[in-house]
Amino acid sequence: MKVWIKLLIGSILGLMLGFLVPEHQRFLESLAWLEELVLRIGRYAVVPLLVFSLSIGIYELRKDKQFWPLVLKNILLIAAVSALVIFIGVFAAQVFPPARIPILAEEQTDIITLNAADNIMELFPYNMLSVITGNGMYLLPICVFAFFLAMGLTYDKNYSKPVIFLVDSLSRIFYHIMSFFIEILGFLMIALAAYWAVRFRDILQAEIFSNLIVMLAVLCIVLVFVFFPLLLLLLKPRVNPWLVLYGNLGPAITSIFSGDIYFSLPVQMRHAKENFGIKRKSNTISLALFGTFCRAGSAMVAVVAFIVIVNSYSSLGIPMSEIISISFRALAISFVLARHPGNGAYVALAVLCAGYGRGFEQGYLILKPMAFYLIAAGTFVDVMIASFATYTTAKISGFAGEKHAERFI
Repeated sequence: MKVWIKLLIGSILGLMLGFLVPEHQRFLESLAWLEELVLRIGRYAVVPLLVFSLSIGIYELRKDKQFWPLVLKNILLIAAVSALVIFIGVFAAQVFPPARIPILAEEQTDIITLNAADNIMELFPYNMLSVITGNGMYLLPICVFAFFLAMGLTYDKNYSKPVIFLVDSLSRIFYHIMSFFIEILGFLMIALAAYWAVRFRDILQAEIFSNLIVMLAVLCIVLVFVFFPLLLLLLKPRVNPWLVLYGNLGPAITSIFSGDIYFSLPVQMRHAKENFGIKRKSNTISLALFGTFCRAGSAMVAVVAFIVIVNSYSSLGIPMSEIISISFRALAISFVLARHPGNGAYVALAVLCAGYGRGFEQGYLILKPMAFYLIAAGTFVDVMIASFATYTTAKISGFAGEKHAERFI
């Protein structure tokens, strides 16, 4: 059975369980615990897989003098797609503004910030090896470590050849370990989807968020199923963009119900390789760059939610000059959300509120009940951007093969 069908069946069973089982505190606590367990299982092999796959991939590209051209293509795509996605979100929020949301009294328990200075410091800890023994919540230091390891592998082949074989072997071993966990994700998705459904049922019953829920759902669907395929046609007109979309249904499903971009990363890597024949050296680098620096989907959701918050507090609206300023602020935030793989949209919203000031510093709290939905929508778009972009750069660079849809996993 194909992986995406397993994931879909597990998700449907979980949704049925979450919607049909009566609400009970012990049941909710059990689902919350199971969600955390499933997220840990899904990300269990991410760090070692990324360390060794990135290292050998960078080494191979540097050896063939293809590393910086590939990185440059990814950076240009990140900048262009991020700007386009955020512009579309702002345009939609202005043209089709959702209904105002009543101001709810929510207590602020902590201050949400990006901590950019601390994040930069963590790139270079006192002990280089400590980056691979962390909790895996921040993968940018892992990428930096892999880059320097790959540089070391090019030093002297007489000394590095055994290490190159070792790194290559470890990369393949952890890929197969990752594949095992992906095969059982269909069963594990039941818990994720059930907890998602319970929370979704609660915000539907509240009714006050209905307009924003519908708008974000429509916006995400249009982006993923219309805009991204058309953009792919524009960049690479001889491919079938809807075939690319079909080949990435697995990552799409996991992104919605996990809300965690790193949880979906192994699923993306496997689908990119086995559905599209994308070589490891292109696959891992593109996904690492987009997963780290391209969180345009989360920023887009955040800026739409922020506009709704401001309109809920005031009937005067937002001047165009401030709309432009907010859009650029959201674009900048989309590049620095690497530390927040599982709550990017909500963190981006909190930072937008804090940066806007004028009494809106705690405005994001009125959307706290639907934070999981904002995160899910943002992660869904983030993952699909990365999947489409990985295929695009691999195809342009000659790193993708040709596979028929019936051979997709």
